[in-house]
Amino acid sequence: MAPPLTAIIVDDERLARRGLALRLEAMSEVEVIAQCCNGQEALVAIAEHSPELVFLDVQMPGMSGFEVISLLQAEHMPMVVFVTAFDQYALEAFKVHAVDYVLKPIDDQRLQEAVTRAHDQQQQSNTAQTKEKLIELMIGMTGASAADVEVMAANGQAETKQQWPEKLSIKDGSEIQLVPIKQIQWVDAAGDYMCVHADGKTHIMRKTMKQLETLLNPEFFQRIHRSTIVNINGILSAKTLTNGEYMLTIEGGAQLKVSRGYRDKIRDILSA
Repeated sequence: MAPPLTAIIVDDERLARRGLALRLEAMSEVEVIAQCCNGQEALVAIAEHSPELVFLDVQMPGMSGFEVISLLQAEHMPMVVFVTAFDQYALEAFKVHAVDYVLKPIDDQRLQEAVTRAHDQQQQSNTAQTKEKLIELMIGMTGASAADVEVMAANGQAETKQQWPEKLSIKDGSEIQLVPIKQIQWVDAAGDYMCVHADGKTHIMRKTMKQLETLLNPEFFQRIHRSTIVNINGILSAKTLTNGEYMLTIEGGAQLKVSRGYRDKIRDILSA
């Protein structure tokens, strides 16, 4: 049986925190490790405890739930279930990739559905991370790109020929943007979405890293982290960090970290 999800409750109302905590005590899938009465406390608690799940109120004095999320780094972002008395924020909650949106007064069955959804999402994430670590290991051993490693695993072949698209089709509301591939500077993952940074703009795609990587020519686009792909033509400089990782500076000034599993590959590219 999988261990319970560690969770934090954030709500400015004491009775609301207490009521939610009592309901969650009856659910074996989750363990509440801290409670916070405002956004600032939440940021400190998340940094200290690294919870897997946060039950977050929207309207709080000083800092809203959405402002709390905006101040968290994507790599350390816990899953979020919004718990609020207001239904008008549901669309915005979807945009920040919330696991669920539960209205007050809380219905026990509805809360259980949210916890189950978070638990299932965590299980899927753990499976994906295990695969990413294996791919990272193979990259370090073979020097192949992530795309080639997956091809080798599927077909037992070292190379594959593919026609690479010149533009990326990105749906933005009712519009479809055609972004030239050569303008893409880097891509990073944010939950189930990809943030495509191109020509000074950021576009959001509902794709997995694996799906997007198959559209990018590995001759120019290289994985530097399990959640980041960079256009090597836009790299301006690389700095070695004390832990053996690299910090890349790319055109436009953005700085991207190269994890150790991809360090040797990037070093070879930069010195070629």
